[in-house]
Amino acid sequence: MVDRLTSMAVFVAAADLGSFAAAAIALGMSPQMVAKHVASLESRLGTRLINRTTRRQSLTEFGRAYHERCRLVLAEAEAADALAEAVRAHPRGTLRINAPVTFGSHSLVPLLTRYLRECPEVEVDLSLTDRMVDPVEEGFEAVIRLGPLVESSLVARPLAPYRLVACAAPAYLAAHGVPDSPDALAGHQCLDFSHWPRGRESLWRFSRAGTTVEAPAAGRLRINDFRALLEAALDGFGIVLGVETALRDDLAAGRLVQILPDWDAPSRPMHLLTMRDRRPTAKLRRFVDLILSEFGPDGSAVRAVARDRGPA
Repeated sequence: MVDRLTSMAVFVAAADLGSFAAAAIALGMSPQMVAKHVASLESRLGTRLINRTTRRQSLTEFGRAYHERCRLVLAEAEAADALAEAVRAHPRGTLRINAPVTFGSHSLVPLLTRYLRECPEVEVDLSLTDRMVDPVEEGFEAVIRLGPLVESSLVARPLAPYRLVACAAPAYLAAHGVPDSPDALAGHQCLDFSHWPRGRESLWRFSRAGTTVEAPAAGRLRINDFRALLEAALDGFGIVLGVETALRDDLAAGRLVQILPDWDAPSRPMHLLTMRDRRPTAKLRRFVDLILSEFGPDGSAVRAVARDRGPA
């Protein structure tokens, strides 16, 4: 199938240079191929564009008018290509991102504001949900996903695992004691993230030296928003199990104290998913670079958490 835009470019070259042979040399194709492109246009239009004899060629009256239109079309196509190159060379446009609620609100937003200050021609549309979205169907250019991945055509870049720690306010621990094992949590108010429907028991899993212990997260307060759980913990009402990066500032300031430091709380794999594109836009490339720098396996957020925790 002959490409119409290419045929227009060949026709313009033949008209400007005065012969099929000259156009063929300029375009790096055979005179027969030049003739094929011109014939394809004439067949599509139903009229002759060039009068041809063995000695010379000349544009028909319609050919002259069509020649000018083709010049305009080709110029617009060049401008469109230049725009695409500019978008790939300089961050601009709207970037649609999806992320889990807790990670997005506590950890991602500070990075996004830094990204927007650095890229003043970019707008960000961030959707926070714990639902598993379809990036293709829902139009997200970047998705941060927790948990194991399934087979897909998306590019998956590993981020630092989503590590959890158990902690409570000093006032709570002073009033109720510090649990010395996962089993001891049974006598405490565990502030539970109500991800599961009521009736299904929540279990907090801890491991040490290859042994895993499941402790029932019993408590009188269940909330489906981590910010609210954190407020309850800071108020001294109970023990919260949350992601390290979201708790880092409160732990460092002493507003919360980690419990069971000799036990490893659960962690979940986390990945950045993007579409497979050989030439991603500059806005996406810069976002990916920042995410990997901050939250990759060796990112600055991971190093900051390690410093807060001190040597193992």
